[in-house]
Order: sequence, then C-alpha cells, then structure tokens
Amino acid sequence: MDKKMELRPYQQEAKDHIFEQWESVDKTLLVLPTGCGKTIVFAKVAEECVRRGKRVLIMAHRGELLEQASDKIYKTTSLRCAVEKAEETCLGSWFRIVVGSVQSLQREKRLSRFPDDYFDAIIIDEAHHCISDGYQKVLKYFSGAKVLGVTATPDRGDMQNLGQYFETLAYEYTLPKAIREGYLSPIKALTIPLKLDLSGVGIQAGDFKSGEIATALDPYLEQIADEMEKYCKDRKTVVFLPLIKTSQKFRDILNTHGFQAAEVNGNSDDRAEVLEAFDRGDYNVLCNSMLLTEGWDCPSVDCIIVLRPTKVRSLYSQMVGRGTRLYPGKTHLLLLDFLWHTERHELCHPANLICDNEEVAQKMTENMEEAAGCPVDIEEAEKQASEDVVAQREEALAKKLSEMKRRKQRLVDPLQFEMSIQAEDLSGYVPAFGWEMSPPTDKQKATLEKLGIMPDEIENQGKATKLLERLNRRREEGLTTPKQIRFLENRGFKHVGTWKFESAKSLIDRIAANGWQVPSSIDRETYKG
Repeated sequence: MDKKMELRPYQQEAKDHIFEQWESVDKTLLVLPTGCGKTIVFAKVAEECVRRGKRVLIMAHRGELLEQASDKIYKTTSLRCAVEKAEETCLGSWFRIVVGSVQSLQREKRLSRFPDDYFDAIIIDEAHHCISDGYQKVLKYFSGAKVLGVTATPDRGDMQNLGQYFETLAYEYTLPKAIREGYLSPIKALTIPLKLDLSGVGIQAGDFKSGEIATALDPYLEQIADEMEKYCKDRKTVVFLPLIKTSQKFRDILNTHGFQAAEVNGNSDDRAEVLEAFDRGDYNVLCNSMLLTEGWDCPSVDCIIVLRPTKVRSLYSQMVGRGTRLYPGKTHLLLLDFLWHTERHELCHPANLICDNEEVAQKMTENMEEAAGCPVDIEEAEKQASEDVVAQREEALAKKLSEMKRRKQRLVDPLQFEMSIQAEDLSGYVPAFGWEMSPPTDKQKATLEKLGIMPDEIENQGKATKLLERLNRRREEGLTTPKQIRFLENRGFKHVGTWKFESAKSLIDRIAANGWQVPSSIDRETYKG
C-alpha cells in the first residue's frame, strides 16, 4: 500500500465526520460494509490523532485483528504500533499508537498499571462486541478517552445494543451504495430448490444451536454437493458450516465429487499454509466452521455458501463479505441460498444484505424462491420486490377504500345521528371518569356497526356506552333505526330520528315500490312521518 495513499471519497468523508462528532460527543460509531476499508479509515483516524499529539489505543478481541490493524497502520501511515497483549506491553514505548487485546487489558492487575488518562482516543474494531463486560471494563477505566466503534453492517438488534453505548452514528456507507459506486463486487443470489428442515433446531443466545444445525444438516450434505457441481465447478468457493466435524465431513464429500476442497478450523496447525494454498489456487473450495467470518481476506473468492443458517444479520453479512471484494476478471459474487425450512424463526437471506424494510425483504425472498435455480442480481431483485410491495399496498388500499365506501353507504355518521334525534346530551358529551376516556372496546364498535352507526369517529368508551344505551331505548320506544335515518335523510327528509319506526318503514316501502324514487306527491321539507 502506498504510504501517501489517497482515501476514497467515502473514506475521507467518514474520517471528517468522526472528528466533527468528537467535537461534541465522546462515543461515536462508523459503519462500513466488509471490504470497504474500515481498517484504512481508522488507521488514518489514528494517524490524525497522533499528529495532534494524542495517544491512541486500538482494541480487538482476536490476535489476527490486532496484527492486521498494526500492519495496515504501518503500510498506510508509516507509523509503528506498540502492543499490549500477553507478555508484551506498551508501557515505556515511545510509539503513540497501541494495539491491545481486550482479554489482556481487562485484567485488573494489567489495567491498574496505566494512569486512567493514558489514552486520548480508543478505537474498537468489530465494535458489535464492545457491549461485553470485558470491553466495558476497559472503556470505563479510560472514561475520559474519545471512543470510535467500527463495524460492518449491523442488524437492528445490534444497532439497538450499540445505541446503548455510542451516542451518535458518525457515518454509514451501505452495501448497495458500495456496489453502485464500484467499490464492491455485484452479488447474484441463487436460491437452490432443496428444502432443509430446521424446524427441530433450538435457539441459544439469540441464534440457532450449532450442534443441532449440524445434526439437521448432515443428511443433506451429499445433495448439497450435487447442487454445487452444477454451479460451483469453475468458481473459488468458501463454505461456512456449523461444526468442525461437519466441515471436515463436507470437505471429504466434495473431494469425492471432483472438487479440490480443503478445510480450516481454530485448531488447525497448518491454517496459514492452507489459506495461502487456497489463495494460490491449489484448492477451489474452502470449508470452515465460522472461523473466517472476521479478519480474513481473499479477494479472488467469487462464491459463498452459507450452510450455517443464522438469524443475526451482522454475522450473515460477515460471511457474505468474504466474497464481495473486487478482483481482476471477477464479474460478480455468486451467493447460494438454500430453502431452509424453519417454523418459528426468521432466517437471514440474501435480501437481508440489501433491504432495510422487512416487508420488501420478505417479498424479495419469496420472489427468489419462485425463481429458484436462476441467479438473480440482488439490486435488481430488491428493486422488483419494492415495486411489488408498493403494488400490493396500492391494491390493498384500493380494496380498503372500496370497502370503506361500501361501509359508509350502509352506516350513519354518529354526528348525523345525534342531530337527527336532537340529542344534545350526546353531541355535548364530555367524559368524566377514567374508564369513560378509554377507547371504545372492540365489542362496542362491532355492536354499533351492526346497529348501523359508523364507529370510527367515536373516540371513547363513555360516548360508545351512551350511544348504545340510547339505541336500546329507542328500540324499546319504537323509534327509527340508524339505517332508516341514513336512508331517508340521504334523500332529503329532515329529523327522521324523531319519527316512529313504522312511519319510516311505510315511507321506505313506498319509495321502494316507486323504483327507489321519492314519490312526487311527497314534500321532503315538510314531511314529518
């Protein structure tokens, strides 16, 4: 990387916004999709802090992330980093940027060696982890420091959690925008018409239990390998699986299907070698059990298969993000989506990468299931789903309006009714007691509608009660019904509410016999029933 490198426009914008936010708040958040250079942005933020004479701590929960951060900072700024991890310490170092492991820093003995104002700024990589107790302990200790949290696309749940700690969102760059502006690879999603039953899988810590997914997945591995033969033979593919043993089993199955498959996990001694060999092209499929969700880059990957279904959008985005980087000759990322069957829980699908609106995401997933077997560009699919949702809403609204019109034709407005029966006590009614002020009950509204009164304008339970009492009394006294009032007053008769039921009935019968026209011999202004 060129040390004098220029930031991309959105990266420069993000950096400027962070310092603007820090002028008025202490804790702000940066959201950039995987592959959009969040490490470069915070490297440049750290550099600017050093230029201003500040000391910066960059904190992460994994050693690889710290090494990457340190490496990227040196490549982009020429600044070296001190390390606070295991046996290494930054104390006594003249380097102004420190990369520190949260596991080491959270220890009381370690923290207490630092003055609480030692760091002026703290940057947290993969900030969705920072709500945990370990991070919070360190952040509370250095409470005077400015804090920047950096994360890829979080889901709503994550954002709510992060919002409990961070005060503002300094900058957000979305995946669709990154694709449109040519910084990330377009994504084509392909729904595979293979139903995998997850209905028996339990939930733990807000997501599916890995062990139970593995058991549910096992019977389908051969069929999945068959499907992969159709779509992935010429692609560089990463497969995410729930357990190490499932990942190893699937690697062996793929190799019998003619793939060159490898597997890596947290216990692999030769992990670095396998990843390098995959990068070189010695293997065309890499199986892993969630090891590669953060911090690993191989831009030539052009196919992602998620066989570890999840409810957590940030996790899903991270898995897919392993294939969204640009690479010479790469036209798009192919994302294989299986028809997971789950009864109780909504899963992340390709739609969740791009749709903010839940209704649109649902429609997009439905559309893709209908087009199973055909790759679909996710931006085009989202546009189509949005149009479909708008069309559905318009149709539903037209239906509702038509129904309301029909309903209005059948019902009398409460105000018209009150004026017709000359009921001052109703039109001037003001609720006095607490229960009277509550909204009308569903039962009251249903009864009023049944009796011919439009209930929508009745604001409280007290008024509904009075109306129902009055309607009951009028029935006992043989006076006109709301439906008679509506019919006759709509034809120009006055104060029909004061008439007798039978008089109104005989007049309506006459009108009906006259082809629903008021007989010319009747004067509507003076007719009293």
